[in-house]
Amino acid sequence: MALTLTYSVTSLKVKDEVNAEGATLQNAVVQTYWKVVGADADGNEGEFQGATPFTAANVPAGSFKAFEDLVEADVLAWITNVVDTDAGYKEHILEMIQKQIDQDIAQETAMPWAEDVTPPLPEDVANEGAAADVTDPEE
Repeated sequence: MALTLTYSVTSLKVKDEVNAEGATLQNAVVQTYWKVVGADADGNEGEFQGATPFTAANVPAGSFKAFEDLVEADVLAWITNVVDTDAGYKEHILEMIQKQIDQDIAQETAMPWAEDVTPPLPEDVANEGAAADVTDPEE
């Protein structure tokens, strides 16, 4: 069953990094934390949380986007590029989401061979204990 995936960034870490040209790129994103929610055709959902590191070491100064100019779509493009180009990782994510969906939709039920037994009410249990404490004075 195909899943519709919705990614979101939950946290970022930044630091100044020197690129291959020797330029210092301020507040370069070096770590991302994210989640992806997968929904099946029936609207059942599962979630996977991930973390993806990055480096600006090979980013030319002319194409570096300042931290304050980033939008979530920029960072999500980086993350989904990593996920989508690693078939094994993508499959793992999809399997984990599907496993969560399958667990959530599974229902506990009575066994077909079990009798329909109604558990005693709390006052029934209390009365049973009281009756057991009564002794026959003639004994």
